[in-house]
Amino acid sequence: MQFSLFESSSDQHRLVAGVDEVGRGPLCGDVVTAAVILDPECPIEGLNDSKKLTEKRREVLFELIQERALAWSIARASVEEIDRLNILQATLLAMQRAVAGLGIAPQLALIDGNRCPKLPCEAQAVVQGDGRVAEISAASILAKVTRDREMLELDRRYPGYGIARHKGYPTAVHLEALQRLGVTDSHRRSFAPVRRCLEAQGLA
Repeated sequence: MQFSLFESSSDQHRLVAGVDEVGRGPLCGDVVTAAVILDPECPIEGLNDSKKLTEKRREVLFELIQERALAWSIARASVEEIDRLNILQATLLAMQRAVAGLGIAPQLALIDGNRCPKLPCEAQAVVQGDGRVAEISAASILAKVTRDREMLELDRRYPGYGIARHKGYPTAVHLEALQRLGVTDSHRRSFAPVRRCLEAQGLA
């Protein structure tokens, strides 16, 4: 069960957006972020860190969040932006885009992790916030379901890499496929395993 970190009556009546990301560690695909402002009059049961939920439960909650939240937004930073900016800066950029995409301007943004992007509203980082704060949990679910669906599409586009299973993370299967099949346009060239593969093939 999630709870708000803010207990005073003034804080309880602020418009709070939860912000989270999925996809910082994978070797391919965009980093996906989401921002959610929940409706206190329309609570959603069962919110939690998306990684602790089954795929089926995430899919159900994905629809409920979009139906019941006061506002929600999904954004991303591309592979090209990740390679140009680095993964941290690209993630912060994607978080800025998610907050900017909300139909309602929040007064406070709670960011999962220990770094905050520059935002037009007050922002606070919450370590392990996706398991502690309902708004961040909701954002983590939107981001994960969205990115997982995109990984299924990448798997269809690039068969043989096992992307549907490992979601782009550097598993042994993925690393072997990189050596055998080469680097795709969706791989992050700034990440060491991909860069080493390009160097081995004389393409770096």
